Amino acid sequence: MTGFVSFVSSGPGDPELLTLKAVDRLARADAVLFDDLSAGPILAHAREGADLVGVGKRAGRASPKQDHVSRLLVDYAQTGARVVRLKSGDSGLFGRLEEEITALSAAGIGYEIIPGVPSACAAAAAAGIPLTRRLTARRVQFLTGADVTGGLPDQNMAALADPAATTVVFMGKRTFPALAGALLAAGLPGDTPALLAEGISTPAQRIWRGTIATLVDALGNASDAPALILYGPLAEDARDA
Repeated sequence: MTGFVSFVSSGPGDPELLTLKAVDRLARADAVLFDDLSAGPILAHAREGADLVGVGKRAGRASPKQDHVSRLLVDYAQTGARVVRLKSGDSGLFGRLEEEITALSAAGIGYEIIPGVPSACAAAAAAGIPLTRRLTARRVQFLTGADVTGGLPDQNMAALADPAATTVVFMGKRTFPALAGALLAAGLPGDTPALLAEGISTPAQRIWRGTIATLVDALGNASDAPALILYGPLAEDARDA
């Protein structure tokens, strides 16, 4: 008998931001394979007696290999188990969802994807700003600040240096100095408003406001909490949190 896998997006960390469908799947799961950022109070919604398996990946730390995580999903499902793969934010954004879907499809295992609150949206909400504005911020772009080696990936700098866009950088604290240099070289003004949002929707939440130029120096005092960097015209209106 083959089981079934639910890819459950847990949002940015606050359990009150879970969807009703996410809570339902956690309550019925036989096994929950969870990321680091989906641990803590969110796991309180898991069914009593369910296997809870940490498979999280964090930059700069020893982490399970992706093929091992995919193999675990397949192995659990092949026992007939109802499996939840619990991912932070929205699982479709920089969450290696595609690799795990590919492994399940190759094994003939069914799955569903349950969306969640993206951390970029939660960060903007915590800062008290929208992500878009008529006339001055009509485009939003998300990018990762780290490739598979942890370095800065190749990017379309002309697009990223657009002063009329809201740009959100995921996993970019370590590589932002290099990115900022490339942005300035591509014509983005150094006084472009920017913010650093750490530990969004958790007790460790902190938002720092500045500019592209001053954010590089501020990163030296950043914590090791997960963070997003947002820059563009709306960042100037962000409130401290």
